[in-house]
Amino acid sequence: MTLFDDLGEDVPLRGVPRRVVSLVPSLTEAIATTLPGVLAGATDYCTHPPGLDVPRVGGSKYPKVDRVLDLRPDLVLANSEENRPEDVERLRANGFPVWVTEAPATVPHALASLRRLLTQAFEAGEPEWLVRAEELWRDVPPVRRHAVVPVWRKPWVILGRDTFGGDVLRRLGVSIVYGEHEDRYPRPKLDELRSWFASGKADLLVLPDEPYEFTAADGPEEFPGAGYVLVSGRYLTWYGPSLVDAHRELSRAL
Repeated sequence: MTLFDDLGEDVPLRGVPRRVVSLVPSLTEAIATTLPGVLAGATDYCTHPPGLDVPRVGGSKYPKVDRVLDLRPDLVLANSEENRPEDVERLRANGFPVWVTEAPATVPHALASLRRLLTQAFEAGEPEWLVRAEELWRDVPPVRRHAVVPVWRKPWVILGRDTFGGDVLRRLGVSIVYGEHEDRYPRPKLDELRSWFASGKADLLVLPDEPYEFTAADGPEEFPGAGYVLVSGRYLTWYGPSLVDAHRELSRAL
């Protein structure tokens, strides 16, 4: 059967996949939680579910493609933002179907993408965690805080327009000040970032622990006097079963 991924590319399957290699940590968690035993491989950064015991294939951005090929998967899962097109094309050229998910701009977008993957490619029913996550993240409350949200430093990289993490925060009453920027991940100078707080247009610095691991000693010192909060990068940027706990934990932190 031939299905189509989020980018409209053909995904020719010979039946329901039984051996899957995931190159995306959040997809790894979704598949392992929903369809135990299906994963045949995952990246070094696929840390959930805890105790996941499958062969590792390197990083998401630079996977060891030969190792993926050796695992002979029925399906490889990738993402348009996290994985390189050349790696996807090499896998396809070797005859392995690849389902590429689009980088989601909103929580509903992400959950709809996961529902389609699970119900179409795997012919699975809707998992309970997905239904619960939709309920938890449905509402968009009034804005009560305005935040700067770095995801990297040296250089500084900030959440901008149409990002999943930005929508997560917005659904918790926090607006990101770069939300209308032309770039999804702007790279402003530090002085510009500080000016948001000096002008009062930002009143919160949100520092996740991935992809860059911000800590109380690494990040806040560059913004003297600014209120900040350290949050789990998994809760802020992963879409899948983690979204159920993320609503509670991020609400507490913020």
